[in-house]
Amino acid sequence: MQEMIIRPTMKFIYLGYIVTILAIGGIVAAIGRMEWPPWIAWASLILFFWPITRHARNRLTRMTILDDKLRYETGALGKTTRTILISRVQDLTVHQSIGQRIFGVGDLSIETAGESSRLTISAIDRPQEVADHIQELSAAQPAVPRISAQQ
Repeated sequence: MQEMIIRPTMKFIYLGYIVTILAIGGIVAAIGRMEWPPWIAWASLILFFWPITRHARNRLTRMTILDDKLRYETGALGKTTRTILISRVQDLTVHQSIGQRIFGVGDLSIETAGESSRLTISAIDRPQEVADHIQELSAAQPAVPRISAQQ
């Protein structure tokens, strides 16, 4: 089976770019009507810093779903990779706020056997479809043998 790559949604980042462009357009229009120093127009470009940093952080986070494992990677220079065996997935939780439901995005939390921490992937598109896909792969995997302390 082919791997599936999941990344956080770009919808909110595109919205950030649009808001930033409108704000800069408003600042430039206001400066054009008044006698303001020209450096203020250039300083308004600093507003692009927010969506650009969010965009970079978004592109540096991904989850790859393979037949038998999940691989969650974050970072560029300092990279963190967490690998989870599909057969160890015990709980999949999809959380969507009202705003996320409107845009069709949500947070996916994955809990595995033998670990107390959860892996949460924030703001992904179609989170329920991704959870269902992981559940199908988990059901197709053979059960993980449990080691008993009474041997």
